[in-house]
Amino acid sequence: MDVQENAYNKRTAAPTQPDATWRRFKYPQSLYRYCALLLVLAFLAYAIQALNIDLARLSGFFGRLGELFSQRYYPPDLDYIMRPKYLHSVIETLQMSYLAAVLGIVISVPVSWLASYNMSPWKRVGYPLARLFIMGCRSVHEMIWTILLVAILGYGFLPGVLALTLFCIGFTGKLFSEAIEKIKRGPVEAVRATGAGELSVFVYAVLPQVRVAWAGISVYTWDVVFRAATVVGFFGAGGMGWYLRESMQLTALHDVAAILLSIIIVVIISEVLSAWVRKRVARAMA
Repeated sequence: MDVQENAYNKRTAAPTQPDATWRRFKYPQSLYRYCALLLVLAFLAYAIQALNIDLARLSGFFGRLGELFSQRYYPPDLDYIMRPKYLHSVIETLQMSYLAAVLGIVISVPVSWLASYNMSPWKRVGYPLARLFIMGCRSVHEMIWTILLVAILGYGFLPGVLALTLFCIGFTGKLFSEAIEKIKRGPVEAVRATGAGELSVFVYAVLPQVRVAWAGISVYTWDVVFRAATVVGFFGAGGMGWYLRESMQLTALHDVAAILLSIIIVVIISEVLSAWVRKRVARAMA
C-alpha cells in the first residue's frame, strides 16, 4: 500500500524546477554582447570628445561648490522664509499642485481608456488621437509649457495650473494606459457576454483590475506635480518660485539660500507623505 501511495505521489507531484547553473556565453552570443558593449563605450567616448567635456574640471567641483555656499549663500536668512507672505506662497503652491493634479488625473481617465490598444472603443480614430495627445503633453517640458502660457495668458496661477495639468496628463495618461493594457481578458469577456456596452465593460471589468495601480499612480502624480510646482513660479506662475526669482534678481543670495532650503524641506515632506499614503491606499484597496 505504501509503495502504491509513493508511486501516486510521484505521478501527481508538481514538476520541480531544475537548479539554475552558471553557463559561459558561447559563440556567437558572447561576440554579440562584447560588440554591443564596445559600441556603447565607443559612443560614450565620442560624445565626451564631441561635446568638449573636460573631465578634469570635475576634480575640484565639490571644493568650489562648498566654497561658493560658504562665502556667498551662508548663512541662509531664515527670517525671510518665516514671513507671512512667503508662508502663504507655500500654501498657494500646494493648492496649485493639488488643483493641477486633480484636473490632470480626471482628464487622464478617459484619455488613457482611448489610448489603451486592448480596450480602446475607437481604435481607428480614438486610439491614435489619444496617443498623440499624451505624447504631445509629454514631449514638452512643464517649464516650456509655463513660459508659453505665461506669454499668452499673463502672469498668475492660471498658466501655472494649466502647464502642470498638461504635464500631469502626459505623465499619468501614459501610466494609466499601460496599466489598462496589462489587465486580464477573462473579466472583460465575461461582462461583454452579458451584452454590456463599452462603457459598462470599462466600469465593471477594467476599473476593478486597475484601481489599485491607478490609486498609487495618482498619489505619485501629485508628488511629482508638487515638485514641479515649486519651480514653475520662477517663470511667472506664482508660488514659491516667484519669490526665488525675485530674490535672484535682487542678488539677495542669503534669501535665495533660505528659499532653496525651504523648497528642499517641503519636497522631502511631500515625498514621505506620498509614500505613506501610497502604502495605506494599497493596503485598503487590496
